[in-house]
Amino acid sequence: MPVTEPETFYITTPIYYVNDKPHIGHAYTTIACDVIARFKRLDGYNVKFLTGTDEHGQKIAKAAQEQGIDPIALCERNSQTFRELAATLNISNDDFIRTTEPRHIAACQALWIELEKNGHIYLSKYAGWYAVRDEAFYNEGELTKGPKGEKLAPTGAPVDWVEEESYFFKLSAFQDKLLAMYDANPEVIGPKSRFNEVRSFVKGGLRDLSISRTTFSWGVPVPGNEKHVMYVWIDALTNYIAALSYPDTTKDFAAYWPNAMHMVGKDIIRFHCVYWPAFLMAAKLAPPKRVFAHGWWTVEGQKMSKSLGNTIDPNTLVGKYGLDQVRYFLMREIPFGNDGDFSEAAISGRINGELANELGNLAQRGLGFISKNLGGVLPGPGPYMPEDIDILKTCADAIAPVRIALNAQAFDKALDAIWVQVRAANGYVDKQAPWALKKTDPARMNTVLYVMAEIVRHLGILMQPFVPISANKMLDQLGVAAGARSFAHLGPAHALKGGSLLPPPSPVFPRWVPHVTEKGA
Repeated sequence: MPVTEPETFYITTPIYYVNDKPHIGHAYTTIACDVIARFKRLDGYNVKFLTGTDEHGQKIAKAAQEQGIDPIALCERNSQTFRELAATLNISNDDFIRTTEPRHIAACQALWIELEKNGHIYLSKYAGWYAVRDEAFYNEGELTKGPKGEKLAPTGAPVDWVEEESYFFKLSAFQDKLLAMYDANPEVIGPKSRFNEVRSFVKGGLRDLSISRTTFSWGVPVPGNEKHVMYVWIDALTNYIAALSYPDTTKDFAAYWPNAMHMVGKDIIRFHCVYWPAFLMAAKLAPPKRVFAHGWWTVEGQKMSKSLGNTIDPNTLVGKYGLDQVRYFLMREIPFGNDGDFSEAAISGRINGELANELGNLAQRGLGFISKNLGGVLPGPGPYMPEDIDILKTCADAIAPVRIALNAQAFDKALDAIWVQVRAANGYVDKQAPWALKKTDPARMNTVLYVMAEIVRHLGILMQPFVPISANKMLDQLGVAAGARSFAHLGPAHALKGGSLLPPPSPVFPRWVPHVTEKGA
């Protein structure tokens, strides 16, 4: 039979703006993308996973000026913090792009030339309200009043009246094309509430979009008129195809772009689901297959802000609770797409209640018993009882609901499906009571212990995308070979071999106990 190439999958985080430090929101998006990338790889896909940093625009120029350094020096320093965050979070990205890289600048200018050649760009003058903090223009009707009567953007950012020469993109010409795209493929935007929001915005009418600036120079020069730099959104969005070697569309672009998925925060949904597909259509390129916008986190019921001093440094979070514990909590606590609240009670409840008491205890009970009573040798199974067959089959079949949930970016539902198996397995162990069988029926005890080990093998494989270090530790303790951990290895064809000597077990998920100083002592 001919060997078929694996299906491709391309997933991206938004590129993170370098005038800020990484916070829990950045970690949330990046971990979500990592879970999907790892899942798809384990499911046999050829995956490309991209993250990076957005380094142009007036905010960067202004921040660098205030610090008395060149913009590129600020970018070098702050971009590195996002690289380090990816390493801290054990992110499996294949590429890290910076918008100051030559490949990105070349891609932006190639896209601009294509848009211009196709008649979608024209030179005119712009006059409107501009918020430097948001890198966005606002209509008069969108503005609010501040405490002193000053005009503010909907985000609360101060605005200034800007008048300057600008290139415009003919966004208004794409209203019907965008609506047709949404109607033909409602899954192009998730969740459904964001789809409805974007469609309503476009249906309300689109105006041509200012896509260049002349009042600052820190950006990608416009080809043929270098007193203009590209407006941040046409610059930033192009990173997704720059990383696929655009304008060369014959290799990586041809391989990965047909299955592209962008993960973004809900605050930038309009840029990704209106402007970006319009730019691509204008360049005769296909829009991304899906864009999913997640919600925001509050902290102990309060919105995160620098003024309140309650922003959460992910590095601190990992140091306090543990990496896989943080990854699990962020994916488990709320439906992805909704807003959620971070609290110590919530994360400690997940760590101690689910990871330690349920999954960790399940693994430790079986492997600890084998180590203590059988010299660490995995027993071979005797004849299976119906309950053995049932639990092994449900564990092997659990991949189906997990796959459905993750294809819809429903991380909490994917973990729900796994936890059905965790709880069923604990019920099985309690009912079979191998500690009692040791005296009454040692042969049956051996079968139950073998089934317990097989259950842990299945759960370890399924949990790899979420808690990769801990899941692999579970599989290490079962002696599962590194090349036998994909989803293709679920089921009886790749079952553990009785008679194998297992390594000494150790707890995978210890309980989390606050330090004395944290308890106020």
